[in-house]
Amino acid sequence: MPEYYKLHRVREMADNDEDFVAALAAAFLEEVPEDAERLRTAVPAKDYKEVYQAAHKMKPTIDLFELGVLDRLIEVQDWGKFEQTDKSVDAQLQTVLTAVENAINEIRSDFSL
Repeated sequence: MPEYYKLHRVREMADNDEDFVAALAAAFLEEVPEDAERLRTAVPAKDYKEVYQAAHKMKPTIDLFELGVLDRLIEVQDWGKFEQTDKSVDAQLQTVLTAVENAINEIRSDFSL
């Protein structure tokens, strides 16, 4: 049983087709780490546009796999979208990055990818 992500909605979307579930897991591993890295570098650089784009792109996948950090990711996204120069999102970013890293490791193991 996965600890850092959930497959309920993934399986529902895939109509319980386990090959499709595995394909979605592989897509997670292909897309999410790249976008997480974009956030890791863009937030300290205050590259608001890059932060917004990367976070916005990650939202559907983070939501689908139920990592439990969608609200934090939206805070990071909005920080970039509205260029909230008076606010820090470092704590929210760290929460998101930790959840993503845990899910990546667990999905790799669970799906032998």
